[in-house]
Amino acid sequence: MNIDDKASKSKKQITLTVNGAMFTRDVFPHMTLAEFLREELKLTGTKVGCNRGECGSCTVILDGHSVYACTMLAVEAGGKSVQTIESLSVGDKLHPIQQAFIDQDALQCGYCSPGMIMSVKNLLDRTVKPTEDDVRCAIDGNFCRCGSYQNIIKAAIDASDKTADPDRS
Repeated sequence: MNIDDKASKSKKQITLTVNGAMFTRDVFPHMTLAEFLREELKLTGTKVGCNRGECGSCTVILDGHSVYACTMLAVEAGGKSVQTIESLSVGDKLHPIQQAFIDQDALQCGYCSPGMIMSVKNLLDRTVKPTEDDVRCAIDGNFCRCGSYQNIIKAAIDASDKTADPDRS
């Protein structure tokens, strides 16, 4: 038995829903959800910054909860629903949160943006009119190296106004 045969036997089959589509793949038990999304599904919007669950750039929504995709194993996500940054825009039309980040100059270098946006999305899915404190709490696990927190908070509040009143988006 060669090494490739041994490796393929150690793989586990998982089925999960990502951005509304169901996928079944054979993955190594040690593969993280971030690696699965980026390498297996080619969804590169989920960034891996620290790879230790400290920066939040890999934040995705898993069954309604913000999670760090770099610290979760892909096999743990089996049977669950994952939402990534790629699910937000429709064609050329940005999601109101994405547009608010542009409008409020909350992007800077952009590396933390996908994780920040997904954390804000999860907040707005649960809270129609969040306060600044609500936003701070929601993005608490996300690190912006550029220090754009005030603009990110403004963007989240702006997006909440737009998502609460669909005619404004």
